[in-house]
Amino acid sequence: MNSPLMPKSTAVWLIDNTTLTFDQIAKFCKLHTLEIQGIADGEVAIGIQGKNPISSGELTLEEIKRCEKDSSQQLSRIEDVIPLSSNIKKKQKSFTPASRRQLIPDAIAWFLKFYPELTDTQIIKLIGTTKNTIKSIRNREHWNMQNISPRDPVLLSLCKQSSLGEAVNIARKKLEKKNK
Repeated sequence: MNSPLMPKSTAVWLIDNTTLTFDQIAKFCKLHTLEIQGIADGEVAIGIQGKNPISSGELTLEEIKRCEKDSSQQLSRIEDVIPLSSNIKKKQKSFTPASRRQLIPDAIAWFLKFYPELTDTQIIKLIGTTKNTIKSIRNREHWNMQNISPRDPVLLSLCKQSSLGEAVNIARKKLEKKNK
Protein backbone atom coordinates (compact mmCIF):
# COMPACT_ATOMS: atom_id res chain seq x y z
CA MET A 1 0.00 0.00 0.00
CA ASN A 2 1.33 3.41 -0.91
CA SER A 3 1.45 5.95 1.88
CA PRO A 4 -1.24 8.33 0.60
CA LEU A 5 -1.18 10.49 3.69
CA MET A 6 1.53 13.01 4.11
CA PRO A 7 4.77 11.18 3.29
CA LYS A 8 6.72 14.27 4.42
CA SER A 9 5.08 14.24 7.85
CA THR A 10 5.98 10.56 8.21
CA ALA A 11 9.56 11.39 7.13
CA VAL A 12 9.71 14.20 9.72
CA TRP A 13 8.72 11.75 12.46
CA LEU A 14 11.17 9.07 11.32
CA ILE A 15 14.04 11.58 11.17
CA ASP A 16 13.24 12.95 14.64
CA ASN A 17 12.59 9.61 16.37
CA THR A 18 14.79 6.94 14.76
CA THR A 19 18.35 6.31 13.65
CA LEU A 20 17.29 5.07 10.21
CA THR A 21 19.38 6.18 7.23
CA PHE A 22 18.13 8.85 4.83
CA ASP A 23 17.95 6.17 2.13
CA GLN A 24 15.76 3.89 4.26
CA ILE A 25 13.39 6.75 5.09
CA ALA A 26 13.33 7.94 1.47
CA LYS A 27 12.38 4.50 0.15
CA PHE A 28 9.69 4.01 2.79
CA CYS A 29 8.14 7.46 2.23
CA LYS A 30 8.69 7.32 -1.55
CA LEU A 31 10.66 10.57 -1.51
CA HIS A 32 14.09 11.43 -2.88
CA THR A 33 17.07 11.00 -0.54
CA LEU A 34 18.03 14.66 -1.01
CA GLU A 35 14.53 15.67 0.07
CA ILE A 36 14.96 13.62 3.26
CA GLN A 37 18.32 15.32 3.85
CA GLY A 38 16.61 18.71 3.32
CA ILE A 39 13.98 17.79 5.92
CA ALA A 40 16.73 16.79 8.36
CA ASP A 41 18.57 20.06 7.71
CA GLY A 42 15.39 22.06 8.30
CA GLU A 43 15.20 23.36 4.73
CA VAL A 44 12.22 21.27 3.59
CA ALA A 45 8.89 20.53 5.34
CA ILE A 46 9.22 23.48 7.71
CA GLY A 47 6.29 23.57 10.11
CA ILE A 48 5.02 20.11 9.18
CA GLN A 49 4.03 18.09 12.23
CA GLY A 50 5.47 14.59 12.27
CA LYS A 51 3.04 11.69 11.79
CA ASN A 52 3.86 8.59 13.82
CA PRO A 53 3.76 5.61 11.41
CA ILE A 54 3.49 3.22 14.37
CA SER A 55 0.28 4.74 15.75
CA SER A 56 -1.16 5.12 12.24
CA GLY A 57 -0.60 1.41 11.63
CA GLU A 58 1.98 1.70 8.82
CA LEU A 59 4.95 0.27 10.75
CA THR A 60 5.75 -1.68 13.88
CA LEU A 61 8.41 -0.72 16.42
CA GLU A 62 10.06 -4.09 15.78
CA GLU A 63 10.34 -3.29 12.06
CA ILE A 64 12.02 0.05 12.83
CA LYS A 65 14.45 -1.58 15.27
CA ARG A 66 15.27 -4.30 12.73
CA CYS A 67 16.18 -1.72 10.11
CA GLU A 68 18.07 0.48 12.58
CA LYS A 69 20.38 -2.46 13.33
CA ASP A 70 21.09 -3.18 9.65
CA SER A 71 21.16 -0.19 7.29
CA SER A 72 21.00 -2.48 4.24
CA GLN A 73 17.46 -3.57 5.23
CA GLN A 74 14.37 -1.73 3.97
CA LEU A 75 11.26 -0.95 5.99
CA SER A 76 8.21 -2.98 5.01
CA ARG A 77 4.80 -1.41 5.43
CA ILE A 78 1.96 -3.13 7.30
CA GLU A 79 -0.93 -3.73 4.93
CA ASP A 80 -4.05 -1.96 6.22
CA VAL A 81 -7.08 -4.23 6.12
CA ILE A 82 -9.46 -1.32 6.78
CA PRO A 83 -9.60 0.98 3.74
CA LEU A 84 -8.81 4.60 4.49
CA SER A 85 -11.87 6.80 4.26
CA SER A 86 -10.10 8.93 1.67
CA ASN A 87 -9.87 5.87 -0.62
CA ILE A 88 -13.51 4.85 -0.31
CA LYS A 89 -15.77 5.94 -3.15
CA LYS A 90 -18.21 8.67 -2.16
CA LYS A 91 -21.30 6.49 -2.62
CA GLN A 92 -19.86 3.85 -0.28
CA LYS A 93 -19.00 6.33 2.48
CA SER A 94 -22.22 5.77 4.41
CA PHE A 95 -20.37 3.50 6.86
CA THR A 96 -17.36 4.48 8.96
CA PRO A 97 -15.48 1.49 10.46
CA ALA A 98 -15.58 1.24 14.25
CA SER A 99 -11.82 1.74 14.43
CA ARG A 100 -12.21 5.19 12.83
CA ARG A 101 -15.45 6.25 14.59
CA GLN A 102 -13.69 6.95 17.87
CA LEU A 103 -11.53 9.54 16.08
CA ILE A 104 -14.44 11.67 14.84
CA PRO A 105 -14.90 13.74 18.05
CA ASP A 106 -11.18 14.66 17.96
CA ALA A 107 -11.56 15.76 14.33
CA ILE A 108 -14.66 17.84 15.17
CA ALA A 109 -12.77 19.56 18.00
CA TRP A 110 -9.95 20.32 15.53
CA PHE A 111 -12.40 21.85 13.02
CA LEU A 112 -14.01 23.98 15.74
CA LYS A 113 -10.63 25.18 17.00
CA PHE A 114 -8.83 25.90 13.72
CA TYR A 115 -11.68 26.51 11.24
CA PRO A 116 -14.65 27.94 13.16
CA GLU A 117 -15.93 29.41 9.88
CA LEU A 118 -16.89 25.92 8.63
CA THR A 119 -20.60 25.18 8.85
CA ASP A 120 -21.95 22.08 10.54
CA THR A 121 -23.08 20.82 7.13
CA GLN A 122 -19.54 21.12 5.74
CA ILE A 123 -18.10 19.21 8.71
CA ILE A 124 -20.76 16.51 8.27
CA LYS A 125 -19.83 16.11 4.59
CA LEU A 126 -16.10 16.04 5.33
CA ILE A 127 -16.00 13.40 8.07
CA GLY A 128 -19.44 11.79 8.17
CA THR A 129 -20.81 12.79 11.55
CA THR A 130 -24.09 14.18 12.90
CA LYS A 131 -25.24 17.67 13.87
CA ASN A 132 -25.92 16.44 17.40
CA THR A 133 -22.32 15.29 17.83
CA ILE A 134 -20.97 18.62 16.55
CA LYS A 135 -23.36 20.56 18.80
CA SER A 136 -22.43 18.52 21.89
CA ILE A 137 -18.70 19.10 21.30
CA ARG A 138 -19.20 22.81 20.54
CA ASN A 139 -21.18 23.22 23.80
CA ARG A 140 -18.71 20.97 25.67
CA GLU A 141 -21.55 18.58 26.59
CA HIS A 142 -20.21 15.46 24.83
CA TRP A 143 -20.22 12.38 27.07
CA ASN A 144 -16.46 11.87 26.55
CA MET A 145 -15.41 15.54 26.50
CA GLN A 146 -12.51 15.11 28.96
CA ASN A 147 -10.80 12.68 26.55
CA ILE A 148 -11.30 14.69 23.35
CA SER A 149 -8.25 16.48 22.00
CA PRO A 150 -8.19 18.33 18.66
CA ARG A 151 -6.45 16.22 15.98
CA ASP A 152 -6.11 16.85 12.25
CA PRO A 153 -8.77 14.82 10.35
CA VAL A 154 -6.44 14.48 7.34
CA LEU A 155 -3.82 12.75 9.50
CA LEU A 156 -6.60 10.63 11.02
CA SER A 157 -7.61 9.52 7.51
CA LEU A 158 -11.13 10.89 7.90
CA CYS A 159 -10.98 13.27 4.93
CA LYS A 160 -8.69 14.36 2.10
CA GLN A 161 -6.55 17.49 2.28
CA SER A 162 -8.06 18.68 -1.03
CA SER A 163 -11.63 18.31 0.30
CA LEU A 164 -10.70 20.21 3.45
CA GLY A 165 -9.08 23.00 1.42
CA GLU A 166 -12.14 23.35 -0.80
CA ALA A 167 -14.50 23.49 2.18
CA VAL A 168 -12.38 26.12 3.94
CA ASN A 169 -12.21 28.27 0.79
CA ILE A 170 -15.99 28.12 0.36
CA ALA A 171 -16.57 28.98 4.02
CA ARG A 172 -14.17 31.94 3.88
CA LYS A 173 -15.81 33.28 0.71
CA LYS A 174 -19.24 33.08 2.37
CA LEU A 175 -17.84 34.84 5.44
CA GLU A 176 -16.34 37.63 3.30
CA LYS A 177 -19.67 38.14 1.49
CA LYS A 178 -21.50 38.27 4.79
CA ASN A 179 -19.07 40.86 6.22
CA LYS A 180 -19.40 43.20 3.21
